[in-house]
Amino acid sequence: MKKKVNCILLIDDDEPTNYLHQILLEDMDIADEIIAMQNAEEALEFLKSEEEGEHPRPDIIFLDINMPVMNGWEFLEEYNKLPQSQKGKHVMIMLTTSVNPDDRQKATEDGSVQDFINKPLEEEVVKSIINDFF
Repeated sequence: MKKKVNCILLIDDDEPTNYLHQILLEDMDIADEIIAMQNAEEALEFLKSEEEGEHPRPDIIFLDINMPVMNGWEFLEEYNKLPQSQKGKHVMIMLTTSVNPDDRQKATEDGSVQDFINKPLEEEVVKSIINDFF
């Protein structure tokens, strides 16, 4: 039986990257819902929002590091202040094109980040995430 999650949240300021990742995830049919946001501040507001008394708690959050307005590190700083009821359910993955080893180190030191991978997402990487965490 194929594993499937309820919701994946993509946070990346690059619209073509979000589009490609969304198409990959849709083609893999691993999520009931895929939400793409181009702004980390909007993503925080989304996580704080309520519908019928429930916060949207994505099973997986793919977070870009380098974004204008609020970068991935600033998002994590604010995300870590949220009550558990407003955080994602399981997995936070940092996405990057950075080759800076300090970024990888910083990500591994943050308790809410489970992995640090290079963009673009690839099917085998996504399968591995699903198998490892769900």
